Amino acid sequence: MPNTAAKHASAARVEVVAAVIERPEGDFLMASRPDGKAYAGWWEFPGGKVEAGESLQHALRRELFEELGIEVSNAYPWIVREFDYEHARVRLNFFRVTAWTGEPQPHEGQGGLAWTRADTPTVAPILPANGPVLRGLQLPLEYAISEAEKYGVADFLTRLETRLQGGLRLVQLREKSFAPDDYAALAAAVADRCRAFNAKLLVNAHLDLAARVGAGVHLNSQQLAQLATRPDLPWVAASCHNAAELAQAVALGCDFAVLSPVLPTASHPGEPALGWEVFAQTLRDCPIPVYALGGQSAKTLEIARQHGAQGIAVKGGAWKT
Repeated sequence: MPNTAAKHASAARVEVVAAVIERPEGDFLMASRPDGKAYAGWWEFPGGKVEAGESLQHALRRELFEELGIEVSNAYPWIVREFDYEHARVRLNFFRVTAWTGEPQPHEGQGGLAWTRADTPTVAPILPANGPVLRGLQLPLEYAISEAEKYGVADFLTRLETRLQGGLRLVQLREKSFAPDDYAALAAAVADRCRAFNAKLLVNAHLDLAARVGAGVHLNSQQLAQLATRPDLPWVAASCHNAAELAQAVALGCDFAVLSPVLPTASHPGEPALGWEVFAQTLRDCPIPVYALGGQSAKTLEIARQHGAQGIAVKGGAWKT
């Protein structure tokens, strides 16, 4: 009698493209699977199988035209997730689609289409392979790293409030020169302000302090190498500098990572930079969002996204209000 489980495990993965079709307001499109297919009625991101010899970008445009009747004009590569269903082993190549022509319509018998949001999804059930993607979609395009030492606490908090009022939603508190009591007081003040604007705060390296102020933690590379289990905090990120560290961040269960240095920086003169091509190669097949750090600014956001980044991590330019 054939071992179907072993046969299934050895089967090649099916390459699939999946589209996060996003509107400027922050919602995105999901489709209900047609009757007669596996997981009929479950919700998924639009897309489909990549044909032999077809590029991922071409497959994305073809599938969305066939499935929804839209012409894609801008799509950024994002994350890649592998999943084993009972009926197939798939590799889902996700793209963030931000511009298209035409009004999406169900052209292939889908049960329906719906615009929803990552923090409060209005559709269920969602395919198991796609559920974790919703967490990544809660992350913004900018990750701002604090500079209270440079500006002084009072001035920095004023700048933080201004940025939060302007839409900043992800902050890392990283101040290595502060005394423990002063750092704890600053962390509490920053946490209060972030909470008021529903912004996410991650404290660099200090797990206990992060827990006390209700924040997440951003692990340094030494912590990343030493930890065997994910810290029990709402959000966990990590600093990475190469593919091995990025793989460790994935294995640990981090929600996202920062990869650096992408470009030369004034704060680390003479330090070799990855450059955009190596940055993109390092991200290839990565299942979690990754921010580009090092020489980043609003001017580099577009090229960062074109090379697979979630967005940019910024320190020096983040607080020039």
